Amino acid sequence: MKKEFNLTQPQRLAAVFIDLLVVACACWALFGIPYPPLGDKGFWAYSALLSVIVGSKLITPFYVKPVDAISYAVPALISLMLINGWEHWPNNQKWMFSIAAVISLLIVVLAMFNIAINALESGWAKHASNQLRVILDLIGHPKFVYTPLIFFAIFSFHTDSWIEAVVICMVTIATVWWSLGDFMIAAYYRLKRAFAHTSIEFIAGHVIAYQEPGIVLLRQHDDVDIPKNALLYVCDRHGPKKLVAALGYVGRSEGILVRTVELTTLSAESQSLVGATPLDECAYHLDDDVIEAICVNEGVSRDAQSAIVGLVAPDASIGTLYFEIVDNSDLEEGRLVTAVVGKNKVMYQIVAGLTKEEIVQHKNTYGYLRGQAQQIGIWDTARERFLPCNWLPALNTPVYLERKTDYKINSASVGHFPESNFQTKIKSISDLVTHNTAILGILGIGKSMLGIELLERMIAEGIKVICLDLTNQYATELVDFYDKTYEDTCLKKLQAASERDRDHFETNPEDGGSIPNLKHAIFEDLTDFLSDKNPRRLKIYNPSAFVASKQEQEPKQYKVGNDWHRGAGLFTVTPVEITQIITEAALLILSKEMSSTAKVCLVYEEAHSLVPEWNSVVNDGDKHATSGTARAILQGRKYGLGCLLITQRTANVTKTILNQCNTVFAMRTFDDTGKEFLANYIGHDYAKSLSSIPERHAVFFGKASSCENPVLIRLNDRDDFRHAFRAVNPPPPLPTASPAPPPSPSPYAPAESAGAHEDFDDDIPF
Repeated sequence: MKKEFNLTQPQRLAAVFIDLLVVACACWALFGIPYPPLGDKGFWAYSALLSVIVGSKLITPFYVKPVDAISYAVPALISLMLINGWEHWPNNQKWMFSIAAVISLLIVVLAMFNIAINALESGWAKHASNQLRVILDLIGHPKFVYTPLIFFAIFSFHTDSWIEAVVICMVTIATVWWSLGDFMIAAYYRLKRAFAHTSIEFIAGHVIAYQEPGIVLLRQHDDVDIPKNALLYVCDRHGPKKLVAALGYVGRSEGILVRTVELTTLSAESQSLVGATPLDECAYHLDDDVIEAICVNEGVSRDAQSAIVGLVAPDASIGTLYFEIVDNSDLEEGRLVTAVVGKNKVMYQIVAGLTKEEIVQHKNTYGYLRGQAQQIGIWDTARERFLPCNWLPALNTPVYLERKTDYKINSASVGHFPESNFQTKIKSISDLVTHNTAILGILGIGKSMLGIELLERMIAEGIKVICLDLTNQYATELVDFYDKTYEDTCLKKLQAASERDRDHFETNPEDGGSIPNLKHAIFEDLTDFLSDKNPRRLKIYNPSAFVASKQEQEPKQYKVGNDWHRGAGLFTVTPVEITQIITEAALLILSKEMSSTAKVCLVYEEAHSLVPEWNSVVNDGDKHATSGTARAILQGRKYGLGCLLITQRTANVTKTILNQCNTVFAMRTFDDTGKEFLANYIGHDYAKSLSSIPERHAVFFGKASSCENPVLIRLNDRDDFRHAFRAVNPPPPLPTASPAPPPSPSPYAPAESAGAHEDFDDDIPF
């Protein structure tokens, strides 16, 4: 059922004049004058009826506050006292007087008590104050306060003339309880609407303020509800007509206040659909079909208003969006929100939320929630990627929450934004390798699974992978790409080389121990693997599996008893030094030809143990080895060599390599040093969130990302990735026979020593 129009203040003033005209006509008929007579015969009008008409129509038409109730009850009580003739009145008149006086006195007492307890901080006081406020809104209304006075006046001064009593009762009913003036004004506009083209259903409220930019404050009437997210038509006398969405109630001031936000200004075509409006400075409910047509004309989604979660707040910038939250129900870290910049829909990702407080006046404050989001960009449907936006939304622009959608995995996607199907891809596998990549995070959150996924993508692109794995996990997870029989044969050769001459020293320390043999064997093994004739694309080394020895100093003469001996100390080679050998060998092999695309990726699993920071090593040999590895990585890009670094201890990995990782996957971490380092890549806001992001989530940023800005993504599940990716890129069949190694001379081949080749004496003290 459609609701009647609610009168504006000018309309209520016109209704007052109509009611006063009714009173004047009644007085002319009863007393022969157009106004109530003075004295007892006019008490009903001067002390009661006029107060009701003016008070209920103009002063408090919507809501009666405790102070308003006092302002009505006290004059009523005073009026009764001024005509008090208690000693001359009969008992029935005394009863009528007592009832009217007690009602007025009760209202005064309740209102004063409400004001007194409202200042208290206790829970019972606030509850009692709220209950009293509701009661006073009912019994403190002029109709309730002054009606007993009117009936007292009729009973006391007009019972001698039943015509006067009847007419005064009829005037009271017509003006106070039925409000003939309101009825006539509403009837006028109903008729006007019937003869005019309009799609208006009813007035929802009246504009009381334009809070620029884009906010319209309405006063809602008691018998009209404005639901949250309702679309309303605002008729502005001094500006364009607007389509607004209701954000919710914001308080009371002579009625319920509703804040709305402008969605769009209406074109002439849309205004013609609305038709004539009864009044300016009002908000109207429109027919649903008209709202639908306006949304189509103006390019506004009908469902968008229900997704408004906030308004752009001050301090927003091009990269960072701050917004005042108006709907907190579905917000969470990582969700996408959008705001319109110019004609573009720009997406932002929520990274934080905080409470804010504004000083409104003196010590009064207004508290609210403020969300923080980082720009993701403008979604390019054709290229399926986000493009950066180089400007920011206007203040008070609506902020919309992207609706939840199921993720449909794409073989090219490395992950997706939480609760959405917007996907993030590896823009270039070649850049991922040559410009180096790091996967950082604590134990057990999916680093290795992500690394294995990236390796499979590299292998599918024809990039050969050399994995240095202390965990022995990769051979199992990548079994479809790993020729175990062939690799076991290669590893036996390497281990045999590391065992050969372990106890021998040379005059030249570089030739002592078994490390020259191991270097030569690794060079030959990698030369075979990296040859174009070898179809294999995955080689795995465990640096801790090689027990080679090295000589650090020249042999020395020493005397035991009467005999002279010659010897040198031999030390076991560490995994850090094995890492250096493999890295430098790969660079040496590839350095014969420059390449602009990736050819080989070195994977450092548990990188804090393979390329440690200088303050995390236990001996100088590891420090020098890490420096050698870092130098090789720095030079490798121009030859198509890069690395994938995986670690759970960001602080303990050499920053020489880490600083060269142009692509980063930052997963959950609690290390302040690591977060501080990552803040240089992904920004302080994302870095702060790293301690709380869920498992299988990562902040992804860098040259290889399809997004220009850092993003928090949900990574692919291993089984889902395999199913989607291998349907497009099946693993290549493993060769049945091993190709012969190419005849390439090794710079690590053991040379003839100028000095004697001697056995190592275990009894030599060193």
